Amino acid sequence: MNDRKVALITGSGTGVGAATALLLARRGYNVLINYSRSEAEALASQAACDEAGADTLLMQGDVAEDADCRALVTGAMERWGRIDALVNNAGISTFTGAANWEVLDADTFQRIFAVNAVGAFQMVRACAPHLKAAQGCIVNVSSVAGSLGIGSSVPYIASKGAVNSMTLYLARALAPEVRVNAVCPGLITSRWFVDGLGQEGFEKVKALTEQSTALGRASTPEDVAEAIVWLIDGARTMTGELLLLDAGLHLGTRMQVPGKA
Repeated sequence: MNDRKVALITGSGTGVGAATALLLARRGYNVLINYSRSEAEALASQAACDEAGADTLLMQGDVAEDADCRALVTGAMERWGRIDALVNNAGISTFTGAANWEVLDADTFQRIFAVNAVGAFQMVRACAPHLKAAQGCIVNVSSVAGSLGIGSSVPYIASKGAVNSMTLYLARALAPEVRVNAVCPGLITSRWFVDGLGQEGFEKVKALTEQSTALGRASTPEDVAEAIVWLIDGARTMTGELLLLDAGLHLGTRMQVPGKA
């Protein structure tokens, strides 16, 4: 049995997933890095984790496919014989805007739901026996979209709402052996948002975030990764939590009510 703990991180070639993989590698974890399309970036993520001292396994797979989910788990078990942490980070959207319904079709809706919600469930189902054996944990990467009903598109918002509800269910179903929590970021300064919104659109949303939120800043991938790793390595009495990482977006605007002079 390998003495180092093992983390399986979906969508870990770029952004939050890559930052989480690197931080866990620095914490002494071996990591399975998964990607669906971004092979070059995933190889760079793997190299960074190798340099940090981790033993790594790079596997392509689409979490919407149950066979791919099971293959990822089999790969980790054959390599290391254990899985201590699952980070369900893989996610997609269409940046149509939440009100632009007419451009959406059923295939787009179902594909987003298949990756974001069904994929997360399939990964949990495949990992559950091994996580129980390791007294491990799950972190689902959700979004404020699922809590506040705002976001890039209706199917994205719905899929993250499903992830949030599923997190609560799984926290009950897998207790006491496995802790299950979710992080719910707002805007992240990552390629994912830039690709979706375009550089100009991203800069506008970033400026709006800085103007309207209590903390006046967007999260970096490293900010989100730090929260994920804390939920994995700390938070020993926390399960079923939806952790908002939105710079206070959920508080509304920074309006202050003046006192009477």
